[in-house]
Amino acid sequence: MRNWVKWALIVLTVLYPLVVYAAIGRVPPQWLALLLTGLAVARALAVRQRFWWLVAGGAAILGVAAWLSQDALMVKLYPVWVNVVMLAVFGYSLFHPPSVVERLARLQEPDLPASGVAYTRQVTKVWCVFFVLNGAAAAFTALYCSDAVWALYNGLIAYVLMGCLMGIEWCVRQQVRRRTSAH
Repeated sequence: MRNWVKWALIVLTVLYPLVVYAAIGRVPPQWLALLLTGLAVARALAVRQRFWWLVAGGAAILGVAAWLSQDALMVKLYPVWVNVVMLAVFGYSLFHPPSVVERLARLQEPDLPASGVAYTRQVTKVWCVFFVLNGAAAAFTALYCSDAVWALYNGLIAYVLMGCLMGIEWCVRQQVRRRTSAH
């Protein structure tokens, strides 16, 4: 059952921009803020990782701001906050190794060679750039674009871009592995 709850929360988090888009103008921003905060706290409780508590804290702040201002913009800034937290986590790991990507790599390859450590550090930097650009795009769509454009970017395009980056990195990693195993 617990696994089911985690997956349901992941799906709800991914669908969040589409739910907000469907609800804006029909549901007062205060209730969207309550949904946002509830979803973030539920995910933090289910996953029990510090990262998600940071996300939930920011969601709560945005939720309170939306509640007080009665402005849906605060609710639309949630994807920006997620990118800020991701950037902070990945960036922090560059200054306090191992990097996030190295930790993930070591789950599959515990004896990661020095070349793998260097590679994962570079990939972590690439993800940091991604979070800056994606967060900026999320902020731009929240501040200057229609609700439909905001939902399209944050509910689809951002995920496609993330998937493309993962796919490209996987292909590059295969090339790097071939090159290093040939030497």
